[in-house]
This record gives sequence, structure tokens and C-alpha cells, in this order.
Amino acid sequence: MESNMITEVSSGVCDPSAGQPHRAALILARGGSKGIPLKNIKNLAGVPLIAWVLRAALDSEAVDSVWVSTDHDEIERVARVWGAKVHRRSPEVSKDSSSSLETIQEFIRLRPEVDIVCHIQATSPCLHPHHIREALQMITEQGCDYVFSGVRRHQFRWEEVDKKDGKNPTSPNIDVAHRPRRQDWPGELYENGSFYFSTRKALETGLKQLGKIAYYEMLPEYSVDIDVDIDWPVAEQRVLRFGYFGREEKAAVRLFLCKVSGCLTNGQIFTSVSGEDHVAINARDVAGIQMLQRENIEVFLISNMNEPLSKGLLEKVAQLTGCRLQFGEQQNWFEMEQLMKEKKLCWNEGAFMGSESEDREILSQVGLNGVPCDSPVADLIAAKYTCQRPAGNGAVREFAEYILMLKKKSLLQVHQEHIDRANF
Repeated sequence: MESNMITEVSSGVCDPSAGQPHRAALILARGGSKGIPLKNIKNLAGVPLIAWVLRAALDSEAVDSVWVSTDHDEIERVARVWGAKVHRRSPEVSKDSSSSLETIQEFIRLRPEVDIVCHIQATSPCLHPHHIREALQMITEQGCDYVFSGVRRHQFRWEEVDKKDGKNPTSPNIDVAHRPRRQDWPGELYENGSFYFSTRKALETGLKQLGKIAYYEMLPEYSVDIDVDIDWPVAEQRVLRFGYFGREEKAAVRLFLCKVSGCLTNGQIFTSVSGEDHVAINARDVAGIQMLQRENIEVFLISNMNEPLSKGLLEKVAQLTGCRLQFGEQQNWFEMEQLMKEKKLCWNEGAFMGSESEDREILSQVGLNGVPCDSPVADLIAAKYTCQRPAGNGAVREFAEYILMLKKKSLLQVHQEHIDRANF
């Protein structure tokens, strides 16, 4: 059991007719981050940082609304693409000196229907829906006014001393002569900054008149906080292993559909002196396709009549990559639906990599979608994976590795590779 304070969990779905309190998830995302510019929407493992917590909040089924409070147009765009509502905060609470409490108080003043605020930090990408459900129950069912997330750490603390005084430092939690083994010491609870849930009344009083306060203990593998650049590569590895990937996390991909122009190639066509057309394909992308094929994932290259490459050249590309070529008149949803039926597959068993606005319908249907970082459609959809590499320069290989990583992850046990929590 992750938290010894939770004994039973229900869906937490609100029934307005039952007079239940309105529960709003709120993510604060100011545009003026000093450590990492626009940190909240920077891609972490192919997904905007803020999207990791938005996905968890939206899938939790425990809150009635999910909001992002921001002062920045681009953050607003990303928030809306990922399904959140947006509160445009005022300049008064958008300063470097503005506190989170001031910003939340402005939000509830403008949202009188909100009874409970689930303040979630965008910088905690390993948050899962069950964390939100269980912590929220501590307010709705156990009568708490304020619940914060914490993590247990086995660290010995030492008091700082002025070296000029020549005094010895002392430890408030260790006897140097009897240093305990890790397994013999329960450790200490630290606030980890993942979330802070509170009632409207508690917020209106500035958290100065709190009744019952409780902590929600998260396992250390889920306790990830990003503050500076050096945290980013560590967080990327952690989120790939312990992050919440959405409801389709365990869907097994059996068919990969990949657009040629804009994905496998960068759209450039070279014409020789003799008038022959040529196109460049990155060897890493070919290797990525072969990796999928070795795992019994069939790969189709798809194109249509609007394709700038000739059908003959497309067939050569398909031959080079060892793929089937699906060449349709429009390359629309209906044609792809027919292909899925022929293969006797469901949409959630397919992965699709597209790049143009015409690909949006198919991207929204498949179980897993990906786009190169330079594709026009990247700004229009909430892609499950946005590649760090551009089209024709390793984007297909990157997405292929992501597909295989999810396949491996789906085979793991519920508790993420059996973490030895006694020695984490």
C-alpha cells in the first residue's frame, strides 16, 4: 500500500445531484521561469512537462474540472490542446514575487463554484491518477482541510555552523556513536512539492485557520521534482519508467503506419542533371523500422495522390526499408479503417506518425501517435509523443524506440519492475 493513511479507494466521480463539493485541479504555470525558460511546456520524454500532470488529473475521474493558471499565450495553447481549461491570471499575481497562495486566491474569487482546490505542481511528472484520488478522499471522506504530498527519506541531517566559531556540527536525527542501518530506521517524511489540496475556506483565510491537516505519502520512485537544468536528464529517465502514460499505456502496438514525406523524409526532392528525382533517407530511421519489424510489428509506409514524390520513387523507398506501401487517393480515415479491418486490428493496436493537418483524424484514432518536432501538426494536436528530432533526421527511429519502450513497459508488473523499497 503506497500510503498507510488510505484504506479504501473509490472512483471519486462527482454526482452533482448528490450535492457533492466541486473539486478543481489547478496547475500554476507562469511564463517567467528563471531556471529553465518556459520550463512548463518544454518537452520531457516527448511530452510537454505540464502535460504529464494534466493527463493524470484528467484521467483521475476524481475532479470536476482541470485548470491551468497562466499569463503566457504559448502555455495557454498547450494547456488547451491537452484538454485543460485556462485561467488567465492578472498581472498582479504574475510577478516574480507573487506567491502560489495569492494566485490560487485570485482563482477561487473568480470561480465561486469551486469548493476544493487540488493544487498540482507541473514540475512533478511522475504523478498518477491514483495519487489524486486517494489524497482527495482525505478531504472529502476523512474531513481534512489541508493535504500535502510527502516522501520518506533516509538522510541524516546536520546543523550548519559558522566555521569561524570553531564549533562542532550536531545532528538532530542521528547518534554518531550508534548510526542505524537503513533497514532499522524508518526515515523521515519530507514535503516533496507534488501537490497541495485544500478546502476553499482554508484558502480564503490564507491557510491561517486550518483544522485537520494530513500528509499523503508517495513512494520515492514517484517523487520527482524539476527545478534546474541538471534535473532534466534524470527526470527524463525516471518518467520513462515511472510516469503515467495515459489510459492506452498497455496497448500492444501491432501495426505502425508512417507517412513518407514529412516523417521518413524532410520533404526535399533532389533532381539530377538527367532529370531523375532523388530523395534522402536517414539510415537511423531505416534501422528504427527494422527494430520494429524484428519485434513482429508490421510497418506500412503511407502516401496519397498529393504526395510530391512519384509513386515509382515511393516504391523504391518501400523496397529499401522492407515495408509495404499503402498508396491511397486521399489517405483519409476511411482508407486507414479499411486497412485496419483487413489486418483484423483495432485502432488501439496501431501507431501512426504524421506531420500535416490532414493527418489529424488518423492521429486522433490510433492508440499511439507521434509527430516530428518540426511538423505543422505538432501545434494542433496533443500528440502522445513529440520527437526531439526533425523529419528525415532520426525522428522515425526515435518514435520506434518509444514504441518498443512502451511494449517493454506493458510487460512489467504493476509495481514497476519490483522496486526493492527497503533499499531504494
